Amino acid sequence: MAKILKIYPDNPQENLVNEVIKTLQNGGLIIYPSDTIYALGCNIFDIKAMEKLAQLKKVKLEKSQFSIICNDLSHLSDFTRPIDTSVFRFLKSHLPGPFTFILDANKSLPLAYKNHKTIGIRVPDHPIPQLIVEKLGHPIASTSIKDDDEIIEYSTDPELIAEKYDHLVDIVIDSGYGDNVASTIVDLTSGEPEIIRQGKGII
Repeated sequence: MAKILKIYPDNPQENLVNEVIKTLQNGGLIIYPSDTIYALGCNIFDIKAMEKLAQLKKVKLEKSQFSIICNDLSHLSDFTRPIDTSVFRFLKSHLPGPFTFILDANKSLPLAYKNHKTIGIRVPDHPIPQLIVEKLGHPIASTSIKDDDEIIEYSTDPELIAEKYDHLVDIVIDSGYGDNVASTIVDLTSGEPEIIRQGKGII
């Protein structure tokens, strides 16, 4: 059964955050809040956890498109090829925020991302995922839990989310009602922003 932890942005309890960190370090899956919708996350360097995440999404890991959640732009060089100054300034002006930016991947990606040509980077404007990444010491893999055929409450109400994913994840972070609009996906691989999916973020 998933453990529900009530962690709120204005005063996140350190012991509860530490429990989330320990779960991630041990290969567990979490559901966490963001500046858009609730999402699934796991340790990006734990291949078994990544496989569980892929199974949950009913995709093959090698074909998955899980984004990488960072707490700032300091991790960019770990995952992406060198980017132009203009692109970096563009990223800096829009992050943290409700965007997923597609960038050219480098060859130092974690095992689960090997052979990926591009990678999606997110820096949510929300204290909890930022704190999780900061305390964990590296980014986490992430994917939306919102499906097109689901009623909207499943993506906004953490109690309903916990019911649905009770035996599928280890922790559900209850941070109150979430938003019901996903991030805007922007492709920056050409150097110019191209909107792939219009979501909450406005360019």
